[in-house]
Amino acid sequence: MRRFLRWYGPATAGDVADWAGLARPHARRLWDAVAGELADAPGGRSLLAADQAALADPPAARGVRLLPPGDPLLQKANRTALVPDEAVRRRLFRPVASPGAVLRDGRLAGLWRARARGRALELTVEPIGRLRRDDLEAEARRVAALRGAADLRLAIA
Repeated sequence: MRRFLRWYGPATAGDVADWAGLARPHARRLWDAVAGELADAPGGRSLLAADQAALADPPAARGVRLLPPGDPLLQKANRTALVPDEAVRRRLFRPVASPGAVLRDGRLAGLWRARARGRALELTVEPIGRLRRDDLEAEARRVAALRGAADLRLAIA
């Protein structure tokens, strides 16, 4: 429970049940076991009291990041906070073949997909917020290198 809250907090016992695939009564018993260590957070959520200071003044996120579909930040517990718009959330979190997320300074700024074309990586970005090609280039090159591509073809749709 502490590890879940450290990573996903603020949260609720229901969030734990959904994340871990537990029955709600079981999740509630686990939640109650650490109740003395919790502090209230907005929206009826709780967090570890030991994490209050870190969450009150977190470092600012800077730059552009291309998160792959399975990235821990994109897990169910974070989806509403990361993507408040339900229509965009449906496009990003699909049952099969989800795109990745483009974050700019910690906020969702687009969706991305990549596919190999010979020795090149074809990376297509669909902007949702303000994005410039220059902002994407370095991060897209890192993704291409990680995938073993010799070349990058970056397209903004």
